[in-house]
Amino acid sequence: MTNTSITVQSIFASATVSNFDEALVWYEKLMGRPADDKPIPGMAQWRKMGGAGLQVWKDDKRAGNGMITIVVPELEAERERLSRLGLQLVNRVEGDFGVVAQIFDAEGNRINLAEPPKGSMKN
Repeated sequence: MTNTSITVQSIFASATVSNFDEALVWYEKLMGRPADDKPIPGMAQWRKMGGAGLQVWKDDKRAGNGMITIVVPELEAERERLSRLGLQLVNRVEGDFGVVAQIFDAEGNRINLAEPPKGSMKN
């Protein structure tokens, strides 16, 4: 029998920026560490994050139009960590879906941090 669906090894969310060097500094704060690698000019990536990853690309035409969602176990802990680094979460919304807040990089890419309802994520 032939497999008719895609086989996924991992997925990368991407943000496009025009000022690559400035963006790297900001994303290193957001992620809490330097990029794992820069395999090609104008691209940095953070890998092996629960089967997902993040890439930052230099792309002047598309810069600032990204939207990424990162699911975290405790949004408040992330808010505190980011606040100590001078980064602020905004637009906090809470409901049956959990808690979501946003942060924007210097170019306008929107990163949603989402905490699912307690007990909904399997360890």
